Amino acid sequence: MSIYKSDFLVIGSGVSGLLCAHKLSALGSVSILSKREAFRSNTDLAQGGIAAVMDETNDAFFLHVKDTLNTGAGLSDRRVVEFTVREAPERIRELVELGVRFAGAPGHFELGLEGGHSRRRILHAADATGHEVERALLETCRARANIRFFENHSAVDLILAAHPSSVKPRSNACLGAYALEERSGRVHSFLAGRTVLASGGAGKVYRYTSNPDVSTGDGMAMSYRAGLDLVNLEFVQFHPTCLYFPGAKSFLISEALRGEGGVLRLAPGGAAFMKKYSPLKDLAPRDVVARAIDSELKRTGQNCVYLDITHLPPAFIKHRFPTIRRRCLEFGLDIAKNPIPVVPAAHFFCGGVAVNEYSKTALSGLYAVGEVSHTGLHGANRLASNSLLEGCVFAHRAYLSIKKDFLNRSVRAAAKARLWNCGNARHSDEAVIIAHNWDEVRTLMWNYVGIVRSDKRLERASARMDIITGEIIKYYWDFLPTRDLLELRNIACLAAQIIRSARIRKESRGLHFNINYPRLKAAWLKPTRVNRYQGKVASD
Repeated sequence: MSIYKSDFLVIGSGVSGLLCAHKLSALGSVSILSKREAFRSNTDLAQGGIAAVMDETNDAFFLHVKDTLNTGAGLSDRRVVEFTVREAPERIRELVELGVRFAGAPGHFELGLEGGHSRRRILHAADATGHEVERALLETCRARANIRFFENHSAVDLILAAHPSSVKPRSNACLGAYALEERSGRVHSFLAGRTVLASGGAGKVYRYTSNPDVSTGDGMAMSYRAGLDLVNLEFVQFHPTCLYFPGAKSFLISEALRGEGGVLRLAPGGAAFMKKYSPLKDLAPRDVVARAIDSELKRTGQNCVYLDITHLPPAFIKHRFPTIRRRCLEFGLDIAKNPIPVVPAAHFFCGGVAVNEYSKTALSGLYAVGEVSHTGLHGANRLASNSLLEGCVFAHRAYLSIKKDFLNRSVRAAAKARLWNCGNARHSDEAVIIAHNWDEVRTLMWNYVGIVRSDKRLERASARMDIITGEIIKYYWDFLPTRDLLELRNIACLAAQIIRSARIRKESRGLHFNINYPRLKAAWLKPTRVNRYQGKVASD
């Protein structure tokens, strides 16, 4: 077991974590934890782009604000939306200065259109925007001598000044985190004056997801165990169009295809159906499109629907969607000639760890940025390409808050050693139990807590998760941790809290649709909150 000390600890290596780490390196030493190689993140897979008002002749801040609020179905925090939208252009300029190569050129960016947007405002790098952002930020951070990467290190839990069962977060403090080193199997202590959670979302809670394998809700689960509030977890965005093809695991078909004229059909050459569900047709927000596809699949008994862009010029398709075109060709599918088979998949969490407007949590010394956090920007549904924007804006705001604190007092980690204690835990010889529970949780969530929900399904899911959670907690304390066990523990924690949140909300709003409460209710124009102190505790 080793102890590593730095001024700042960043958990996660997507856009928000890397941008924040880069900024913090101007103040002191930074350690970055990533549980696979640093480039493996949701950011790296993001296809669409970043939304920002960069063409003031044809666009305006108030229009971006309006589109975000409309999509958020009444639960977005207007103040947060307004400052995020207004700060967007400066964050874009900063990314360009750091080496991000968007299509076009500054002042003449090639702006795309996506569902829910009333104007072209999506900055992109063809259909691999996230990969380009990740590349530039990784190069920037690796060039800084006082930033140290710890790859293949899985965060286990936050190191707290006191156990959360005895002290509430506002009287507690975060001193860093424990992390499991994959190579040695040892759990090390990472002490820091300030810790930034940038661990991303939890798409792997569901059987079908567009997310990479690293998206197991680690930061949210650690925060829950530390006593922090998780807000609006019922609002899970299902991307309408994931490639439906054997071997095409988690491959997203960007919203930008519909933005450029793509049409959803029941079969190749068949009828378009979105006009039945929205006057915006194929440019409707994601929640509307996902539910429409789900409804059509259940009505027809088909396995997928088809996204058709064959009417667009082949040269345009090759230029605008090179990554998607290339990936589909690997499966023998030429998207210029053949409609793309697609299905919805879990994609993005609009809820997360409660933070203020500067990404501060209620726990002293802990910040949360990006998808792991709940800022109030997205409300009940995220507007396309607002996620990378949120990561950039709040990474900067977290830095501003930490910098202000830094000028007042040192943030060097406390010298007191906090070594991991494995107690009487032993090596497991029953890995099959982990695999079985992993599959059971994800299948249960897909079948009972998916795109369309009901009271009966949620009740059954809750009862089953109580049993599964008990099994997993016992297993966790009996055996030495492995990455698979840590991820199982975290997806089970998140699954249980998603179900709790969904049962609290007695209406249908945005991404949460319950057939027992099919309408909006003014009484529920408020967020849901869950924490470890409510009811029985099964979180350790």
